[in-house]
Amino acid sequence: MKKWLSIAAGPVLAIAAYHLLASKGVPAQAALMALVVVWVAVWWLTEALHLGVTSLLPFLLMPALGIMKTEEAAMQYMDQIIFLFMGGFFLAYAMEKWGLHKRLAYRIIILMGNKPSKVLLGVMFTAYIISMWVSNTATVMMLIAAVMAIINQKDIYHEDVRKGAGSAILLGLSFAATIGGMATLVGTPPNMIFFGMYNREFPDGQKIDFLHWMLFGVPFSFTFLICAYFILKRMFIPERINFPFDMATIKEQRKTLGKMGTEEKVVLSLFAVTVLLWFFREDLDLGIVKVPGWAPALFGKYATYIKDSSVAIFTSFFLFLIPSVKTKDENILEWKDVSRLPLNIILLFGAGFAMAKGFETSGLSAWMANQLQVLNGSSTVLILLGIIILVTVLSEFASNTASIQLVLPVLIPLAATLHINPLLLMLTATFAASMGYMLPVATAANTIVYGTGAIDTKEMMRAGVILDIVGVVLLTLFMCTLGNWLFGFHIFG
Repeated sequence: MKKWLSIAAGPVLAIAAYHLLASKGVPAQAALMALVVVWVAVWWLTEALHLGVTSLLPFLLMPALGIMKTEEAAMQYMDQIIFLFMGGFFLAYAMEKWGLHKRLAYRIIILMGNKPSKVLLGVMFTAYIISMWVSNTATVMMLIAAVMAIINQKDIYHEDVRKGAGSAILLGLSFAATIGGMATLVGTPPNMIFFGMYNREFPDGQKIDFLHWMLFGVPFSFTFLICAYFILKRMFIPERINFPFDMATIKEQRKTLGKMGTEEKVVLSLFAVTVLLWFFREDLDLGIVKVPGWAPALFGKYATYIKDSSVAIFTSFFLFLIPSVKTKDENILEWKDVSRLPLNIILLFGAGFAMAKGFETSGLSAWMANQLQVLNGSSTVLILLGIIILVTVLSEFASNTASIQLVLPVLIPLAATLHINPLLLMLTATFAASMGYMLPVATAANTIVYGTGAIDTKEMMRAGVILDIVGVVLLTLFMCTLGNWLFGFHIFG
């Protein structure tokens, strides 16, 4: 579709949706909110304009249509979750600036062994671990140079292995970075969007925090990672060409990094402190023992004022305060180092929160809930499977961030209508949003590796469709077993 057709399709389909709903007796405010949603959705899905630009539409349209005041819409664009995202990126930029990411990558690759399949596992494991704490985009950007250097080392590969191994390692980098993002709350933007929306809509609901997320996210994502590894290994590196090679080149590259510098030690220490503060911010009831949280101990009744975003910004401050030994008159991190902070993602966050608020204030969510009564009596397992398939397919054509922003506001009233725990539906959709692997536009990670020119669309689609199917089945099974037990969802009665 040509760009001008995509641009025109947004308002045309939005106005058509409004008149269709209005003719069916839908309340005016709800129909107007549907107009906003359709317009934004069409432009997001077709990428008629940059996603960041499209994300400004709710701020413009909702006040103009009388859905909410301008200041109320603006407030949604500065939700505290956005500061959690910013703090994560500050840490990522510091790791990249001082080469800590390369040191970690080379260390794991060397430890994994001297066959292409083992290098694949090393790259995937490295990407998985890093993307648990920073975005999959940042993870791939950190590692892509090192991975391309490994792929282009002609002296370590047998010639008939290079193409297959190169495709496997690049896809492994992309897939593992996206899978790793599922493991923690800060691993990928959809997780934080879910976290903010769930806590906002259900402040007195079932608790979901870093620890509870990881108790489900780590086992699921690690199992998915292993499945992805064997899929790529079987498709691109069969045993008949899985020849050993000399690790001397890789070891030499690692040796050029020298000893870990002061700056790297500072960044690594602050990273560790951040993770610990996230884990132990609130009281942890582990059944056998209860670990008191530092926030209640320090702030008493005001402990709820402190969030995970507070921790991220607090530790990030030290990156800007601690002087660098190597660079005169500069600190570990300078503002110029973070000037590339992705504003488009921040705006995407804001647009999602604004539309979620619009769903509520306009009455659109209540109307949609009434229309979904037809699902009453359906098996919870089938409902989950349907949500996973829908969101996975949607994520192939839109960013995972855009996908979850479109789906979560619909699931909240659906859960009430079906008398299902909203956490079950929202959590399921959030994990499913990170399961689009077929197309170069499915994730930013896919786009980056595709942009190297070392892999073609057919290879990505062939591996991605298998991974999508495995992911759908695996997530359904985990939700019905570990999720059912961990969160008490009562899926089977």
